Amino acid sequence: MSQSSVTRRFLAQPSALIGAAWLLLVALLAVAAPWISQGSPWEMNAQPMLKPLQDAGHWLGSDLLGRDLGSGLLYGARVSLAVGVLSSLATLLTGLLVGALAGYFGGWLDAVLMRLAEFFQIIPQLVLAVILVAVLEPSLGSIVLAISLVAWPAVARLVRAEFLSLRQREFVQAARVLGQSPLAIVFQQILPNALAPLLVTMTFVMATAILTEAALAFLGLSDPEAMSWGYMINASRGLLREAWWMSLLPGLAILLCVLAVNRVGEGLRVAFEPARRPGDSL
Repeated sequence: MSQSSVTRRFLAQPSALIGAAWLLLVALLAVAAPWISQGSPWEMNAQPMLKPLQDAGHWLGSDLLGRDLGSGLLYGARVSLAVGVLSSLATLLTGLLVGALAGYFGGWLDAVLMRLAEFFQIIPQLVLAVILVAVLEPSLGSIVLAISLVAWPAVARLVRAEFLSLRQREFVQAARVLGQSPLAIVFQQILPNALAPLLVTMTFVMATAILTEAALAFLGLSDPEAMSWGYMINASRGLLREAWWMSLLPGLAILLCVLAVNRVGEGLRVAFEPARRPGDSL
């Protein structure tokens, strides 16, 4: 399938386009946070517990300490998107390396790597992430590392399955006959044909990373110097009746971002699928 046909199929899906547009908007707002916010998200520059639209200077309201909620949401978007992107890249590199080695070479190497992946998969992901962040000391780097360590097995198994299928194809056999090195075959012949399902999977890894970061921040295991949506929910959990908006706004931000990422992933899945022929069964 050509790149132009993939693009056309993706653009034909309104939900995927809305999701991509929302993520782009959030990313732009996150980048522009220092210029459009009411200062540092930690700065106590408003009357405590302002309701949304009550004060023109703090139109999303304020928290118990008088910190502007709008600034918190903007800077929280920076943390969530950064963790999502960096975790996805780290997971991709780890899963790609392990899956490619296991799928291409097979044998004892495949058995050892897959047993290692199974070891990480039998441990609940959030529990393992909590333990790793607590041991390594809470920071954005340790959060990215923890999420990557719990997410790579699924990516590795997907890559392995694709490599097992593709390594027997005629074009790979022809490359071997022509004397191409295993490294060249992996990166020039097999990997480009395995990218479609890998890209779709990475969008769901990003969505899981955003949720995991929010959960860790809610549990008090986030970077103490970085404002995040999970921290905002944690800081306002005792005021659900008196100031419901303090928890609703960051919770809504998490929900919309995760839904947007999932919609983009679903759009990519449909776009990469080969066109169904009239005689194909549903």
